[in-house]
Order: sequence, then C-alpha cells, then structure tokens
Amino acid sequence: MPLIPTLVVFAVVLGYVIGGRLRGFEDLRINRWGLAIGGLALQLIPAFAIGTIPASVTGPVMLALSYTFLVVFLFSNRWIPGAPVMRIGLLLNLAVVLVNGGMPVQPQAIERAGGDPYTLMQASPTKHHLMTEDDVLWQLGDVIPVPPPFADVLSIGDVLLYGGLVYTIVEIMRGRRRENPRPLAWWFPGYRGKHAPDWWRMPIRYRAPDRAGADRSGTEQ
Repeated sequence: MPLIPTLVVFAVVLGYVIGGRLRGFEDLRINRWGLAIGGLALQLIPAFAIGTIPASVTGPVMLALSYTFLVVFLFSNRWIPGAPVMRIGLLLNLAVVLVNGGMPVQPQAIERAGGDPYTLMQASPTKHHLMTEDDVLWQLGDVIPVPPPFADVLSIGDVLLYGGLVYTIVEIMRGRRRENPRPLAWWFPGYRGKHAPDWWRMPIRYRAPDRAGADRSGTEQ
C-alpha cells in the first residue's frame, strides 16, 4: 500500500473531523509550482532512463536535484503552514545524499519492514544503496522501518516531510494559513481558474457602460 496517498487521505479525514473543509484550498496561491512537479518527477523517473551515463551517477544526481527543487519550491511558498518543517526534512535528506552519493538504506530496517535487503544489493545502484561502514551521517539515512502493509523504510527527513505535509493539509482545510505576500509568479504562474481574481484571469477587464451617461448626448455638457 502506497504510504504517501494514505497519509493524504488520513490528513483530509482528520481535517474534516476537526471541522475543516476542502474549500480551504480554493483561494490557494502557489508560486513556482513547476519546481514541485519537476522535483517529484525526478523521484519517479528511473535513473537508467537518462541515457548512456551510468545509473550510479545519474541516480544520486537526480535525487539531489529533486530535493533541491522541492526546497526552493517550499522557500518560495514559505507562507504554507508546514513549509519550515518540510524544508528541514528535505535538507536533511539532501545532506545525506550529497555526502554519500545516494541515500543509504539500513539492511536491518529493510528486514523489519518485511523486505529482502539482498534484492536491493543485487540491483544496480541508482538513488539508494545498502548502508555500509563507509557511509557518513548514516543516522539520517533510511533507518526507520514501516511494517506491512506499507513495507517501506524512511529517514528522519522523510518523517519530518510527511508530518509537515499532513499538518499543511489539515491547517489549510481549517483556514489557518497566512496569505501569500508575493504576487503570482510569471514563471509557472499556475492556476487561473474561477477562484483567481478577475485581473489575473483577463488581461483587460471589461467595464459595462454607464447607463446614466449613455442617455446623454456626446455634445451635452
């Protein structure tokens, strides 16, 4: 069972239980949303799909770029309730990836989560690798097992990131958020639907003629 979708559903249900509503997302103004899409895409694209460059090189680079994009996105939208906590989580993950050339995963944690560490060992190294004695900051790697049905291994950074995500959804549903102090960005401007202000949806606003003035001749004073 995927962990992140489950957490999103849990956050929405919790938001409703404590009096929140999804309409809290209607007036959301997001800057640089393209960075978030790019960061998530780099997490999903297999490293071997890049081309002739070895996956052992492209994997860590893609993972580091993903975390960097997401950190910049959250900094651009620092008014989001859980943004500070999520930024800390991403920065912790980024630090581990940079110093170790990928995210180290503890074999014992894989076993506690119901997985087989030898499967990861036999696979080509990409964004993650089995933890060794040469890894530094190993405490910040993937060392926290999540048992079935999720069968996943998380880092401290992941826990902060996912906790911040749940908190953000709940707080926005409750209407407890600061207004975005920045104008909408021209790069990746984002949503322009019915909830956007009129001046943002239309370059030139149409003004109905003054009915009182329309009854008068153009030569009348």
